[in-house]
Amino acid sequence: MKGLSGDLLRSTTVIKVLAFVFLAVAFFYFGKHWSDGSSQQPLFFDSRQNSSGPISSSAVSLSSNFNKTFDLSTVINDTNKQQAGEVSIPPPPAVTLSPPPPPPAVQHMGLLDENGVMKEDFAVGDYDPDVVENWPGVGNETDLSENNKVVKVKKFGLCPESMREYIPCLDNVEAIKKLNSTEKGEKFERHCPEKDKRLNCLVPAPRGYQTPIPWPRSRDEVWFSNVPHARLVEDKGGQNWITIDKDKFKFPGGGTQFIHGADQYLDQIEKMVPEIAFGRHTRVALDIGCGVASFGAYLLSRNVLTLSIAPKDVHENQIQFALERGVPAMVAAFATHRLMYPSQAFELIHCSRCRINWTRDDGILLLEVNRILRAGGYFVWAAQPVYKHEAALEEQWEEMVNLTTRLCWKLVKKEGYIAIWQKPLNNSCYLSREEGTQPPLCDPQDDPDNVWYVDLKACITGLPEEGYGANITTWPSRLHDPPERLQSIQLDAYISRKELFRAESRFWKEIIESYVRALHWKNFKLRNVLDMRAGFGGFAAALIENQLDCWVLNVVPVSGRNTLPIIYDRGLLGVMHDWCEPFDTYPRTYDLLHAHGLFSIERKRCNISTIMLEMDRLLRPGGRIYIRDSLAVMDELQEVGKAMGWHVSLRDTSEGPHASYRILTCDKRLLRA
Repeated sequence: MKGLSGDLLRSTTVIKVLAFVFLAVAFFYFGKHWSDGSSQQPLFFDSRQNSSGPISSSAVSLSSNFNKTFDLSTVINDTNKQQAGEVSIPPPPAVTLSPPPPPPAVQHMGLLDENGVMKEDFAVGDYDPDVVENWPGVGNETDLSENNKVVKVKKFGLCPESMREYIPCLDNVEAIKKLNSTEKGEKFERHCPEKDKRLNCLVPAPRGYQTPIPWPRSRDEVWFSNVPHARLVEDKGGQNWITIDKDKFKFPGGGTQFIHGADQYLDQIEKMVPEIAFGRHTRVALDIGCGVASFGAYLLSRNVLTLSIAPKDVHENQIQFALERGVPAMVAAFATHRLMYPSQAFELIHCSRCRINWTRDDGILLLEVNRILRAGGYFVWAAQPVYKHEAALEEQWEEMVNLTTRLCWKLVKKEGYIAIWQKPLNNSCYLSREEGTQPPLCDPQDDPDNVWYVDLKACITGLPEEGYGANITTWPSRLHDPPERLQSIQLDAYISRKELFRAESRFWKEIIESYVRALHWKNFKLRNVLDMRAGFGGFAAALIENQLDCWVLNVVPVSGRNTLPIIYDRGLLGVMHDWCEPFDTYPRTYDLLHAHGLFSIERKRCNISTIMLEMDRLLRPGGRIYIRDSLAVMDELQEVGKAMGWHVSLRDTSEGPHASYRILTCDKRLLRA
């Protein structure tokens, strides 16, 4: 049985071997058959002797047709044709047409697309270094480094104690003495020192200076040692302006014409003309001859920003008291030049015993009021000619009524000691006056927003035919609505003005939110803020949005576009200024100075240290400076800041360490003579 099974097993194995051999031979035969008649034969074996040795060997080799493709139908047809005696004509080579290359992509540079709309993502593009180096004005500035050595700025010394309240352009005694006349108030205007006599030291604080009392307490009391002057108490003590209580000045809230308090006075004005609507229709006001600024201080609680102005006269410290209280104010005088504010800036202008003769010189001073008063705005006059019946005062009243009538102002209400006029909304009244009526309309070519060292003009500033200035929205929506006066601003863009406005607002909103979040700005005792290059006022608007309890004076430099009308249309305060000259305010009046891109522009016109010395004069001890500017100026700014005794710190912007901008933060220390 075992032998039988073994035989079967062996026979099965033999059968398998034979089958394998048969298949191998069959595959070889078919391979050789298909290779006949072809110049390329598939070689499965290479039986040639190895030239490197005497021993013959058979090695497996790859076919020469490996990795090639053939059209079998063509091969078969060619074989059949050859067998039939036909001449084989090779087919023409196949021509493969490659698709044309795509057209080069059009690369759009700049902020705007083809429709004039600002793009969210834009490319700046490459620059040509040769063009940049040879650009006019670039590369001509003096660098701080000489042969890779940093030039140190010599430390600035303290000014004499007599200069502790020094205002350079208003305290220039030599220039004032040389004036041909002072009868029109010329001595209260700007007379800046020559370059070689400019401030070159640090204005000291008075002895006993203390950190200012924070807002809102400062509205009612300030430290005596910070403004050590009792003259106003002696002159105005009976009018409820100001009193002394131990080591503090107290402000009861009264004024010459409202000794019972500003709140009651404001209620009376709004009751006389309900359309004034403080905080909604009336957002921005001007108080002329403001005293200690109680009128503006109490309007703040009604959402009204009031700029309080007064000259540096016998009551020389009234603006200093206003700023120490935390109320918007600056030194300014109605004299021979335009005020540094644009046309149609204020919804309400107030004069309470401001000691100005409005009818002199054909009413030239009231014509300046008319220029800066918004179309449809109100002029509030509280003075003796309104209510007293003395002959001289009655004559003054008649002159005032006559002048305002020729200005097309409407006497809306006269009650007690207050008279309120309203300016027209358009030019229809001006054009319907009798021929030859004085004062005339100003030349249409006259720019009513051109204010830097421009003489007063005895003419009526016409209103824009488009209604610009009169068609603003109410507060608070006007803070965010792009005003129609954008179209009158001289910018390179036209269609995109509103997009530029919104883009600036978004830019500062994000930055201030990051400052509040990362730098804890809400913990700072910010009250008086100066934005030294304000643009459209986006920085100030962002502070309001983030509910920081402060006010901002927006400065528009003369070296740039005049955006002041837009700032006022938004319900903010601003002023024109040239930072190559000193600013018209007292020392130690601001908690925060903000400068965005200022120095990289102004360094071409004036000395950086001159601007920074002025910043030191304006800043309160313990105050802060935020400078956001290009890397090119940061080394010099740091050196000058250190030379003034500031604590300086350089930070990256949100774009990171490779951005071309940096933020320089500076803290001012208390220095005394």
